[in-house]
Amino acid sequence: MGIFSTINIASTGLTAQRLRMDVISNNIANVNTTRTTDGGPYRRKRVILRPRNDKLEFRTRFLPQALWRGAGEGVRVIKIEDDRSPLRLVYDPTHPDRIKSGPLKGYVKFPNVNIVTEMVDMISASRAYEANVTIIQNAGQMFMKGLEIGSR
Repeated sequence: MGIFSTINIASTGLTAQRLRMDVISNNIANVNTTRTTDGGPYRRKRVILRPRNDKLEFRTRFLPQALWRGAGEGVRVIKIEDDRSPLRLVYDPTHPDRIKSGPLKGYVKFPNVNIVTEMVDMISASRAYEANVTIIQNAGQMFMKGLEIGSR
Protein backbone atom coordinates (compact mmCIF):
# COMPACT_ATOMS: atom_id res chain seq x y z
CA MET A 1 0.00 0.00 0.00
CA GLY A 2 1.44 3.35 -1.00
CA ILE A 3 1.48 6.68 0.77
CA PHE A 4 -1.27 8.13 -1.40
CA SER A 5 -3.66 5.23 -0.86
CA THR A 6 -3.16 5.59 2.89
CA ILE A 7 -4.05 9.26 2.68
CA ASN A 8 -6.99 8.45 0.40
CA ILE A 9 -8.38 5.89 2.85
CA ALA A 10 -7.99 8.24 5.82
CA SER A 11 -9.59 11.11 3.89
CA THR A 12 -12.71 9.03 3.24
CA GLY A 13 -12.88 8.49 7.00
CA LEU A 14 -12.50 12.23 7.63
CA THR A 15 -15.35 13.03 5.27
CA ALA A 16 -17.64 10.36 6.74
CA GLN A 17 -16.96 11.34 10.36
CA ARG A 18 -17.46 15.04 9.63
CA LEU A 19 -20.85 14.21 8.11
CA ARG A 20 -21.70 12.09 11.18
CA MET A 21 -20.86 15.03 13.45
CA ASP A 22 -23.04 17.34 11.33
CA VAL A 23 -26.00 14.95 11.55
CA ILE A 24 -25.52 14.48 15.31
CA SER A 25 -25.40 18.26 15.78
CA ASN A 26 -28.64 18.56 13.82
CA ASN A 27 -30.23 15.89 16.04
CA ILE A 28 -29.20 17.76 19.19
CA ALA A 29 -30.46 21.07 17.78
CA ASN A 30 -33.88 19.52 17.12
CA VAL A 31 -34.31 17.71 20.44
CA ASN A 32 -37.50 19.68 21.23
CA THR A 33 -38.86 20.23 17.70
CA THR A 34 -42.48 19.07 17.74
CA ARG A 35 -43.45 20.42 14.31
CA THR A 36 -41.48 20.06 11.07
CA THR A 37 -42.34 20.92 7.48
CA ASP A 38 -43.59 17.33 7.11
CA GLY A 39 -46.17 18.03 9.81
CA GLY A 40 -44.97 15.75 12.60
CA PRO A 41 -42.21 15.88 15.18
CA TYR A 42 -38.56 15.70 14.16
CA ARG A 43 -37.16 12.17 13.77
CA ARG A 44 -33.59 11.38 14.73
CA LYS A 45 -31.27 10.87 11.75
CA ARG A 46 -28.58 8.20 11.44
CA VAL A 47 -25.63 7.99 9.04
CA ILE A 48 -25.14 4.59 7.43
CA LEU A 49 -21.51 3.81 6.50
CA ARG A 50 -20.19 0.96 4.36
CA PRO A 51 -16.69 -0.10 3.30
CA ARG A 52 -15.63 1.21 -0.04
CA ASN A 53 -15.15 -1.71 -2.43
CA ASP A 54 -15.07 0.11 -5.73
CA LYS A 55 -11.39 -0.53 -6.44
CA LEU A 56 -11.76 0.49 -10.08
CA GLU A 57 -12.72 4.05 -9.17
CA PHE A 58 -9.25 5.59 -9.09
CA ARG A 59 -7.52 3.57 -11.78
CA THR A 60 -5.80 5.45 -14.53
CA ARG A 61 -3.45 4.30 -17.23
CA PHE A 62 -0.68 6.21 -15.46
CA LEU A 63 -0.97 4.19 -12.23
CA PRO A 64 1.10 1.00 -12.29
CA GLN A 65 -0.95 -2.16 -11.88
CA ALA A 66 0.96 -3.08 -8.71
CA LEU A 67 -0.46 0.01 -6.99
CA TRP A 68 -4.11 -0.67 -7.94
CA ARG A 69 -4.48 -3.04 -5.02
CA GLY A 70 -4.93 -0.31 -2.37
CA ALA A 71 -6.59 2.44 -4.38
CA GLY A 72 -10.24 3.09 -3.74
CA GLU A 73 -10.52 1.52 -0.29
CA GLY A 74 -11.95 3.31 2.70
CA VAL A 75 -15.46 4.13 3.83
CA ARG A 76 -18.42 5.82 2.20
CA VAL A 77 -21.77 7.11 3.31
CA ILE A 78 -24.60 5.00 1.91
CA LYS A 79 -27.46 7.14 3.21
CA ILE A 80 -28.83 9.23 6.01
CA GLU A 81 -31.95 7.58 7.33
CA ASP A 82 -34.63 8.36 9.89
CA ASP A 83 -34.51 6.43 13.14
CA ARG A 84 -37.89 4.69 13.32
CA SER A 85 -37.84 4.14 17.10
CA PRO A 86 -40.93 5.39 18.96
CA LEU A 87 -41.36 9.07 19.69
CA ARG A 88 -41.38 10.40 23.25
CA LEU A 89 -44.81 11.17 24.69
CA VAL A 90 -45.01 13.96 27.27
CA TYR A 91 -48.23 15.05 28.94
CA ASP A 92 -48.69 18.79 28.40
CA PRO A 93 -52.32 19.80 27.72
CA THR A 94 -51.31 23.46 27.17
CA HIS A 95 -48.81 22.75 24.35
CA PRO A 96 -49.99 23.92 20.91
CA ASP A 97 -48.95 20.58 19.31
CA ARG A 98 -50.77 18.37 21.81
CA ILE A 99 -52.97 15.50 20.65
CA LYS A 100 -56.49 16.93 20.75
CA SER A 101 -58.61 13.77 20.85
CA GLY A 102 -58.43 10.08 21.51
CA PRO A 103 -56.82 8.03 24.26
CA LEU A 104 -53.63 10.14 24.13
CA LYS A 105 -55.47 13.45 24.50
CA GLY A 106 -53.20 16.10 26.03
CA TYR A 107 -49.95 14.29 25.19
CA VAL A 108 -47.32 15.84 22.93
CA LYS A 109 -45.13 13.78 20.60
CA PHE A 110 -41.51 14.83 21.02
CA PRO A 111 -38.57 13.70 18.87
CA ASN A 112 -36.92 10.33 19.55
CA VAL A 113 -33.60 12.09 20.25
CA ASN A 114 -31.76 11.07 23.42
CA ILE A 115 -29.08 13.61 24.37
CA VAL A 116 -26.90 10.98 26.09
CA THR A 117 -26.91 8.77 22.98
CA GLU A 118 -26.11 11.75 20.77
CA MET A 119 -23.20 12.83 22.98
CA VAL A 120 -21.75 9.31 22.99
CA ASP A 121 -22.07 9.22 19.18
CA MET A 122 -20.45 12.67 18.95
CA ILE A 123 -17.48 11.55 21.06
CA SER A 124 -17.13 8.42 18.92
CA ALA A 125 -17.21 10.42 15.67
CA SER A 126 -14.77 12.98 17.09
CA ARG A 127 -12.28 10.28 18.13
CA ALA A 128 -12.55 8.56 14.75
CA TYR A 129 -11.93 11.92 13.05
CA GLU A 130 -8.86 12.51 15.22
CA ALA A 131 -7.55 9.03 14.41
CA ASN A 132 -7.84 9.70 10.67
CA VAL A 133 -6.04 13.05 11.05
CA THR A 134 -3.23 11.25 12.90
CA ILE A 135 -2.98 8.68 10.11
CA ILE A 136 -2.58 11.43 7.51
CA GLN A 137 0.03 13.25 9.62
CA ASN A 138 2.02 10.05 10.20
CA ALA A 139 1.85 9.09 6.52
CA GLY A 140 3.25 12.51 5.63
CA GLN A 141 6.06 12.13 8.17
CA MET A 142 6.91 8.67 6.82
CA PHE A 143 6.98 10.06 3.27
CA MET A 144 9.34 12.85 4.33
CA LYS A 145 11.63 10.39 6.16
CA GLY A 146 11.71 8.24 3.03
CA LEU A 147 12.77 11.26 1.01
CA GLU A 148 15.48 12.06 3.56
CA ILE A 149 16.81 8.51 3.43
CA GLY A 150 16.73 8.51 -0.36
CA SER A 151 18.67 11.76 -0.62
CA ARG A 152 21.62 10.55 1.49
